Amino acid sequence: MVSSRAATIPEYLAALAPDRREVVSVVRDLVNRSLPAGFEEGMQYGMIGWYVPLSRYPDTYNGQPLGIVALAAQKSYLSLYLMAVYGSERNAEFERAWAATGKRLNMGKSCVRFRSLDDLALDVLAEALGWMTPEQFIARYEEVRAATASGRRAAAKRSVAKEKATEGSATAKTLAKRGAAAAKGAASTAAKASAAKKKRAAGTKGGGDQAAAKEKSSAATQGAGKKTESKKAAVKRMGSGTEVSGEETESKEAAAVKGKGAGKKGAGKKATSRKKASAGTPRAGRRAAAKTATSKKRASGKTRGAGEETGSKKASAKKRAAATERGGKKAAKSPAKKRAAATERGGKKAAKSPAAKKAAGTKSAAKQVRAAAHKASKT
Repeated sequence: MVSSRAATIPEYLAALAPDRREVVSVVRDLVNRSLPAGFEEGMQYGMIGWYVPLSRYPDTYNGQPLGIVALAAQKSYLSLYLMAVYGSERNAEFERAWAATGKRLNMGKSCVRFRSLDDLALDVLAEALGWMTPEQFIARYEEVRAATASGRRAAAKRSVAKEKATEGSATAKTLAKRGAAAAKGAASTAAKASAAKKKRAAGTKGGGDQAAAKEKSSAATQGAGKKTESKKAAVKRMGSGTEVSGEETESKEAAAVKGKGAGKKGAGKKATSRKKASAGTPRAGRRAAAKTATSKKRASGKTRGAGEETGSKKASAKKRAAATERGGKKAAKSPAKKRAAATERGGKKAAKSPAAKKAAGTKSAAKQVRAAAHKASKT
């Protein structure tokens, strides 16, 4: 068999003689029209071939595509290889159909030999070419190969490979399940850690809120304490004002008493002078008596005015003291005033101390001195 080194079908046809190229081209078109879909055309074994591509069926005995038809130009004739007819139960059917055309069949085991188109029964060839689809051809190939020693070895290898693939698939599935379980456990652990972290953060935030609330409460307590101290200080200032008012009243009373005593003493002196003047000169005595009477009236008016003014001041002082006392009583009813009263009582208790008693004795002695002076002035 002549084998071409052409890499493509156009190169193969270009290398043929014109008359042979024409015959090969007609047969090639017949094959392309008659074969079922799924086969591919290309150069195979130095001939124009039609085969099952390796992408469809790679498990062949030699690693080459599984060929079903081939067309070649030999040295003295042309050959058409029909693998669908070779070794088939339909081989006899093919021979009978060819004989019915009246043409002589020149055929080996699988190839039909011819020199021109007149040697071929084209209708019989077209029918035979459509007998097998790619799936049917693959099934037949595997059946025939399984009957050979090489086929049995190949089948055993495929079985082992299949078992390994099954085991590998099972192992892969097991590993995938373990991986999924591990991932699920990791996700659960991460979720628990995240929840614990959020819980701790919430607790920290709650502690911060409690601390802030305590600080606010402490600040409010301090503010209330300051307000209480301010109120106490105000009450103390009111008490001090009352004491000052009392002292001023006492001072005014003492001044009024002294003024009254001084007025009477001046009146006595003037009366003595008047008597002396009257005893000396009658006329001058009368004038002096008149002046003395006028002076007396004036002094008496001034004394009465001073007494009335002093009485008015006393009345005003008493009214203010009463108002202060009433205000103090009203203020004493509030919680702050009660606390101030308690503080004042504490001050009174403190007044019983030796230093306070000494100060009280000093004040009493001063009052006694003023009383003695007042008495002496009356005398």
